[in-house]
Amino acid sequence: MPTGQALADPREVRSIARDARAKFVTIAGRSAPLAAPAGPTRSAVRTILTLSCPDRPGIVAAVATFLAGQGCNILESAQFDDVDTGRFFMRVVCAPVVEGVTHERLKAAFRPVAAQFGMDWKFHDAARHLRVLIMVSKQDHCLNDLLYRYKVGALPMEPVAIVSNHRDSYQLAASYDIPFHHLPVTAATKPAQEAKLWALCEDYGVELVVLARYMQVLSDGLAQRLEGRAINIHHGLLPSFKGAKPYHQAHARGVKLIGATAHYVTGVLDEGPIIEQEVARVEYNMRADDLVALGRDVECQALARAVRGHLEHRVFLNGQKTVVFR
Repeated sequence: MPTGQALADPREVRSIARDARAKFVTIAGRSAPLAAPAGPTRSAVRTILTLSCPDRPGIVAAVATFLAGQGCNILESAQFDDVDTGRFFMRVVCAPVVEGVTHERLKAAFRPVAAQFGMDWKFHDAARHLRVLIMVSKQDHCLNDLLYRYKVGALPMEPVAIVSNHRDSYQLAASYDIPFHHLPVTAATKPAQEAKLWALCEDYGVELVVLARYMQVLSDGLAQRLEGRAINIHHGLLPSFKGAKPYHQAHARGVKLIGATAHYVTGVLDEGPIIEQEVARVEYNMRADDLVALGRDVECQALARAVRGHLEHRVFLNGQKTVVFR
C-alpha cells in the first residue's frame, strides 16, 4: 500500500455495496439497471404552426386542445392581440409524442378549428430550410454576411441563386458553390430582365428573395408578385438624406445616430412593413468614412435578423406593420 493512503472503513464498503445492489434487478440470471420511469416519447420532428385571425375568447384553448388531442407536445408558444386592429397572432412549436403524427395529418385535422375562428394559418416543417434567392449590386457586405451566417449554421436557409446587375460578386458566389446570374439593368432592358428574374424564381422554387443592397427599384408588378416574401435593406437615414453618398450627407449635417431598416418590399419605394431596425451612435470625431463603415455593420445586423425571423416563421404581416415573435 502506498504511504499515506488510508484503508476504507468496512462498514462504509458494505453500505456502498447495498446501494449499488438496490439499483439493479436480475433478468434471466443477469443483473441490469432498473429502467427510469416512462415519460412522453421525445421526437426530433418539430412542427411550427402560425396563425392570425380576428380576436375572440377561446383561440389559445382551441389550439392547445387540438395539439394535445393529436398527440403533440407544445415546446414554444407566443401570441399577441393587437387591440388597435382586433387581430390575434400566434406561433406554436410542437413535437409529436405518439407514433403516426405527420404534417399532412395535422393540416387535414386542423381545418375545422381554423374555419371556426376564421384563421389564416399554416403548418411548417421546422427542419425544412426555405429556398432563398439573394440580389446584390456592387456593395457586397450584406451578401457576404448572409453567406457566412449560412455557412456556420446561423441562418437556416438554402441559397439557390445569386442575381446581380454587376459581375463584382461572381467569385464570392462561386466560393459557396451557388449559381450566379448576371442581369444588367437599364431603363430599356428592365422589363425583360425582370421577366428573367421571375423565371429564375419559378425555376428554382424560390420562397424568399433578399435584396442585399440591390440598388435597382423593382417594378410595381414584380413587387406585388413577391409580396410578403421579399426583404430589402436600406440605411436608416431616410427620408432625410436621399440619393448618392447618404452617410457623407449625414456627416456634413453632424448627425448623432445612424441606422438601418429591413422591410418587406412593396410597390412604394422603401416604405414596406418594417421587420427589423438597428442603430449606432456617431461620435464627434468620426469622419465620413467611419460612418460608412459603421453603416455597413448596422445594415448587416438588421438584415440578418430580419431574414432569420422570416426563415423561422416569426414574422407576421399586420397591415402596414409586422408582428415579430423573438
